[in-house]
Amino acid sequence: MAIYLSPSMLSIDFTKVGEQLAIVEQAGVPYIHLDVMDGVFVPNISFGIPVIKGIRKASNMVFDAHLMIVDPERYVEQFRDAGADIINFHVEATKDPAGCIAKIKESGAKVGITIKPKTPVETIKPFLKDVDMVLVMTVEPGFGGQKFMADQVPKIAQLAAWKKEMGLSYDIQVDGGITLDNVREVLDAGANVIVAGSAVFGKEDIAGAAKGFMEIFKEYEAE
Repeated sequence: MAIYLSPSMLSIDFTKVGEQLAIVEQAGVPYIHLDVMDGVFVPNISFGIPVIKGIRKASNMVFDAHLMIVDPERYVEQFRDAGADIINFHVEATKDPAGCIAKIKESGAKVGITIKPKTPVETIKPFLKDVDMVLVMTVEPGFGGQKFMADQVPKIAQLAAWKKEMGLSYDIQVDGGITLDNVREVLDAGANVIVAGSAVFGKEDIAGAAKGFMEIFKEYEAE
C-alpha cells in the first residue's frame, strides 16, 4: 500500500509560501493539505479560494483541500476551479452528505469525507462506497499545533477493517498532532495519507523533516 505525506499549509510561513512549497515538492512530497476554515464551522478563519488559485500556479503537487466550512456543497465548483484535486468535507457540516459527494464527483475532483473526534465512525459507513478518501481528525479542527488524540486510533482501525470487508479502496487520512514520534501508531492502524503541519513546516530543515516521514513510509510500503 502506498503511503503519502500531505503537509498542512496551516503551518507554512506565509511570507515564504512559494519557497516553502518548492522545498517540499523538490523533496518528493506528493500532496499539500489545504485547511480552509470559515470561522463558523470551526472557531478560526484561515484562507480560501483566492489563495488556493494563486498557489496553484506555484506547485504541481496534489491539492488536498480540507473544507472546514458550513454547507460545503455551495463552493465545490469554485474550489475545483481554483485547483483542488481532492475536496474533503465534514459530514457534520452538511445536511446532505450524499448530495455533497455527488457534487464533488460531478466537478471531477476526488471525494473525501471527514469526521471530528466526537463523531462516531459509524456515521460515515453508508458513504464509504462512494468516496476516495476518509479523513479522521485526531485533534479538534480549527487550530494547528494541537496534541494528538490517541483515542481516535480505533476509528482508523475500524475504517481499515471495513475497507477490507467491503472490498473498497479508499485512502485513510489522519490529521492532527502527527509527529515522527507517533506516526507509526496511525500507520499500524491502517492510515496511508498523513497530514503533518508543524512537524514539517514548523521545522528549520523542512525538507529533512518531510524526508524523515517518508523514510518511515518506505519501511511500511516494503512490508
